[in-house]
Amino acid sequence: MRNKLNGVIYIGVTDSITERIKEHKLKVYPKSFTAKYNCDKLVYFEEFESGTDAEKRERQFKKWKRDWKIKLIEDMNPNWSDLIVNWNLNYIKLRK
Repeated sequence: MRNKLNGVIYIGVTDSITERIKEHKLKVYPKSFTAKYNCDKLVYFEEFESGTDAEKRERQFKKWKRDWKIKLIEDMNPNWSDLIVNWNLNYIKLRK
């Protein structure tokens, strides 16, 4: 997740990406890091078979330098577009 271009990058793990994105966009947890820094745009994601594998990848990713993270994001999403806008999420209200 990111806020503005060249701004904050947030990395996290979830077992329900659509629900977690909804929480970020609605700032369900107003004191959280993502709410504080307005990180509400999904610019990169990976899927894993197990939570253990996902958590291992998250720890690896968090140790990387910012430049490496940016390269990985730009390989998947060169315009840093909010990927959620292309998903069919009609059943999720993203407005309060």
